[in-house]
Amino acid sequence: MALTLTRIEALAPDQASLAAARKLLKPSSWPTLASDEQGLVWGEAQGSGSAPYRVIVCETDAGYKCTCPSRKFPCKHSLALMWLRVEGQASFAQGEAPQWVRDWTARRRGPSAESAEQPPRETSIAKAILNENATAETAPEAEARAAALRKKNRKAREAGVLAGLDELDVWLKDQIERGLAVFVVDAASSCRKMAERLVDAKAPGLATRLDSLPARLFGLGEALRPQAAAEELGLLHLIAEAYRRQATLDAPLRDDVRQMIGWTQTREALLADSGALRVSGRWRVFLTRAIVQPDRLRRVETWLLREGDAQGPRFALLLDFVPLSGGGNVFGYSTGDGFEAELVFYGSPVPLRALVARQIGPSAQSSAAPLPQQSLGRAFETYRSALAARPWLDIWPMAFHGARVRRAASGTFLVDETDAGFALPLASEQDAAAPGLAMASRLDGVGLWDGRGFLLAEASSDLGRWTQA
Repeated sequence: MALTLTRIEALAPDQASLAAARKLLKPSSWPTLASDEQGLVWGEAQGSGSAPYRVIVCETDAGYKCTCPSRKFPCKHSLALMWLRVEGQASFAQGEAPQWVRDWTARRRGPSAESAEQPPRETSIAKAILNENATAETAPEAEARAAALRKKNRKAREAGVLAGLDELDVWLKDQIERGLAVFVVDAASSCRKMAERLVDAKAPGLATRLDSLPARLFGLGEALRPQAAAEELGLLHLIAEAYRRQATLDAPLRDDVRQMIGWTQTREALLADSGALRVSGRWRVFLTRAIVQPDRLRRVETWLLREGDAQGPRFALLLDFVPLSGGGNVFGYSTGDGFEAELVFYGSPVPLRALVARQIGPSAQSSAAPLPQQSLGRAFETYRSALAARPWLDIWPMAFHGARVRRAASGTFLVDETDAGFALPLASEQDAAAPGLAMASRLDGVGLWDGRGFLLAEASSDLGRWTQA
């Protein structure tokens, strides 16, 4: 059955989904729109996440798939792509389906009974258009009321956060008085209770950091845990004090500490910020990873390196949070993808987290990007500078030339700059890969340093290219 507006109305899960899809009918919201001769239509939609959502529609049977975390099926992105196709107001490039589209067609089972025969729903495209026009007429009055309510809620939240930080001070003092060895043993239950209080105080960012502390501690050797606990508790105190004194901080550091507490900036607000750092170029994905948080969200990280920076690497982190219940592939990009884009960075003394403001053309697999000509020791100096500017820095990306992996006398593995006598411990999670890496006489690579271990993401050597699985 060919796609029609009537068909789209029948597929929509509710009227709200149609209204949301209506707002996505601007071609500027779709960096990529394409189709093939087999009836497949696909696109990349700029959503609330840092990376575009990948959307696929089969015109012949109205099958669909989107990488967004929506629990409505079809989601607004799938409906909008169908709508754009039917109305013919956007240009769809003709070409061969990329690998991610072919993967979907290989996995799908064909049209289900539900997609073939949908019961009538009380959904109407005409109603969505009328509702949009009616909303526009009352927008000034509604926005004024909403602004007043936001100001009131913001003031109440500021007071709640400060009260929560006062409770945190008492809790931190209690842990020090009990002793760090006792704290480490009881960390899971103790941190959980205090994290719950911080959530109630509307400081979810700090709550998540505290809630994940026990897992970080028990990922270390037993002898290292008390010292690591002291560092982590000290950082919590530092963040709390910085928040209390935010009026005296420079704008980038103030923005950063508010993010640490849990204040968020919408995609729209960041894009509208004329003072936000914007960097254009060709970016390459060197690592993707998903980390399950205690709050039942999956933290999805996409690490980027801009190609062609001879004077020093420019890195960026695309960060998304999706519910665990969403399942499936949560990455907008794959390791090795390269694409032209303008990125806009969140405020920070060392800007790293970013959003894709504008992508020029689709992403595609590319060969390893040439790395900046710097040693491992010089790369580490960039970390030290970043840490001085942002004391609660957790992870820092580094690219290097001319190192190797070797086994230390203790049995651990090191990334070693042999000529300069400088080395960093390899992340323990890469112990299985380390013996193979140690066979190479020279490595040029890129990875992440967390202050205790270096996670090698990608490397080129005399034995060939290696990537983190």
